[in-house]
Amino acid sequence: MRVKRLMSASVYACTPDQSLADAASAMWERDVGCVPVVDTDWRPIAMLTDRDISMAAYLRGVAIGEISIESAMSAGVFTCHVHDDVRDAERTMMERQVRRLPVVNDAGVLLGVLSLNDLVLARTRSRLHAMRERLRGHVIETLAAISRHRLATPAE
Repeated sequence: MRVKRLMSASVYACTPDQSLADAASAMWERDVGCVPVVDTDWRPIAMLTDRDISMAAYLRGVAIGEISIESAMSAGVFTCHVHDDVRDAERTMMERQVRRLPVVNDAGVLLGVLSLNDLVLARTRSRLHAMRERLRGHVIETLAAISRHRLATPAE
């Protein structure tokens, strides 16, 4: 199955010069926890999560309207191509421990976002039992890899 079939095509993106308040407002209105950050040609350069916003506000101690997206966004981004096989996108999510991938075309222009939610919802919508079982296995493996803690927790 191709990424194009599962991705969310209706996507909002921000630019680095906008404020975190702009991004938070967009996330709230669209019921999402992340927005791609794009350059002037609509190529993804980063992802900004609700966690990035809250941590930036906490660490700086100022209103999010006073903080630029550029100062809080991730350093780099992992993407997938609209025609990639979903299993390849899942592999990227697992290896990079990300819950969302911007989906791009041949020119690298943002077309949508593939999220872990999209994978889960595809599984529940699938009418074919074999397809549902295969997707369930992939989704569980992807979620387990993404959820692995990156930092060691102190021994109790």
